[in-house]
Amino acid sequence: MISLMHRLPKIELHCHLDGSVRPATAAEIAEEEGIELNCTDLRELTERMTVPPSCTSLVEYLQRFELPLQLMQTRKALTRIAYEAAEDAALDNVRYMEMRFAPQLHTRGGLTIDEIIGAVSEGLSAAEAKYGHCVRMILICMRHHGQLDNEAVIRAASRNKELGVVGVDLAGDEAGYPNELHTEVFQLADRLGLPITIHAGEAAGACSIQSAVEELKARRIGHGVRLREDAELTQLIRKRRIPLELCVISNVQTKAVSSMELHPIRDYLDQGLLVTVNTDNPTVSGTNLTREYENLTRHFRFSDKEIRRVAQTAIEAAFVDEEHKEQLRERFEREWQELGVLAVEG
Repeated sequence: MISLMHRLPKIELHCHLDGSVRPATAAEIAEEEGIELNCTDLRELTERMTVPPSCTSLVEYLQRFELPLQLMQTRKALTRIAYEAAEDAALDNVRYMEMRFAPQLHTRGGLTIDEIIGAVSEGLSAAEAKYGHCVRMILICMRHHGQLDNEAVIRAASRNKELGVVGVDLAGDEAGYPNELHTEVFQLADRLGLPITIHAGEAAGACSIQSAVEELKARRIGHGVRLREDAELTQLIRKRRIPLELCVISNVQTKAVSSMELHPIRDYLDQGLLVTVNTDNPTVSGTNLTREYENLTRHFRFSDKEIRRVAQTAIEAAFVDEEHKEQLRERFEREWQELGVLAVEG
């Protein structure tokens, strides 16, 4: 029997392309490219690409990206992986998705940043045409990269809006390479009219969230689990209506939160913060939005109406224009009515 959580229409705002590679596809690309994976079978390969329940740290979690990045260096591979990631989302009833990736991590084979964006766009567009959902791109600047490299990503985002680039992000070693190193780059993004989301309050404290909003002009915060360390900042984020891109299962796996029971998502929702729920890395975390929603009902007693509220928040937080948001509102309202999921009063 298909669960209600699977049938619900969904929005995904925080999903990394390199964390979404199907293991079977990785095996096929490796064979085509003559890349030795040193795996005896698909089961062993899957284990290398997915964190175990015993994952103890962010370092262990990030090791799972080494293999997929090795394979994502050709146009053909990028297009296929993008298509399949968007397809997997569509099959989970995701109606709108923002797929993020760092183009500079895919240049080892000689591709330019624009060629990489084009390859990903081609795959996403093909999936859109088949499944009827909408997938857009967010380009990531890396914290350990210099200003010139990250500025190149910002300018590439600006000139590739017509291909579906809707925003930019900053990710990487949050504690080792703080926001202050990237102020000029994101002020440029702001001047160019690019919506900004920043990974913050995950591996560093609440002060990282504050500087992301104040200095880097973030419209959304990726993760933000350490916001609860600062009550005054929490009130500011609520007052300014800054949405949080929470990735609950991933947050526990990386030990951004020590256990599921201690994740702040329920407290955030009850405090009136704008909460969205996302997968982060479907393959690495072994998740999808259905599993994330089921986790909310199991561990945090989310009602169907609260799940709907999370999706409504994600629609309003999406980096698309008002016309597209209205289309999403109408589609979701129609599907919610069909499923009998009523609106939250008040």
